[in-house]
Amino acid sequence: MDKEYRCTERGEGIMYGIDPRYTVIKKRLENVKTVVGFVSNKGGVGKSVIAAVSSLILSAKGYRVGLFDMDFTNPSCHIILGVKDMMPIEEKGIIPPELRGIKFMSITYYTGENPLPLRGHDITNIILELLTITRWDSLDFLILDLPPGLGDEILDAIRFIDKLNIIAVTTPSVLSLSSVSKLIKLLKSVKKNIMGVIVNEAVPSSIDKNSLERFIGSLNVPLLGMIPFDPSLEKALGNYDKILSTNFKLHLERIVNNIINSF
Repeated sequence: MDKEYRCTERGEGIMYGIDPRYTVIKKRLENVKTVVGFVSNKGGVGKSVIAAVSSLILSAKGYRVGLFDMDFTNPSCHIILGVKDMMPIEEKGIIPPELRGIKFMSITYYTGENPLPLRGHDITNIILELLTITRWDSLDFLILDLPPGLGDEILDAIRFIDKLNIIAVTTPSVLSLSSVSKLIKLLKSVKKNIMGVIVNEAVPSSIDKNSLERFIGSLNVPLLGMIPFDPSLEKALGNYDKILSTNFKLHLERIVNNIINSF
């Protein structure tokens, strides 16, 4: 029997009855073949760009793709994709609007650029509600841009999305690598499928590739690939054609092709 969890005041997980929304979420996702969540333990490593551009790459290859920006405190996928003047349709739930072949869902449809100050229980409820009411229908890939850190958003996604596959994003900096190692240990502790690690903003002249590969290998997860720093990427954000002509996209596409072949 499917069960749900909540936390006590001391942070201990305990079992209780099925939350009806949990059952609805499973129903909403039953026609989604593959769910991939991009995570990081630090902001500013390029996770959202990798998630959004991966969606563009998959869509360009003819796959049916959805993208859900689950970073409710600092959503950015709409900026990366250049989303303007779009709203979901309300029909027995919410149908995400489509952009460049991607069905895109984000809290920004309702909050705009206003801040959304939330605390633990409120975050959980919003995640549950949006997962419950969003109609994805048939998709080959649903990409989740999960917020950085080890907070409620990622813990709730792990809890409520059974078929979640996870890709961790880091830069080659010592601080970022140390942070991502903690995140991977957490994910392993809850027995989620970690597909591997993407190292972003890699400058070949300043990194020791062998040492980097050994470090990732010590975490018992594969290194999916490294993406060199691309100074042209910043100016391309929000412009579909410019994004797809960047070196960033070319390197990411090689990684995405390997991800596709792993399923």
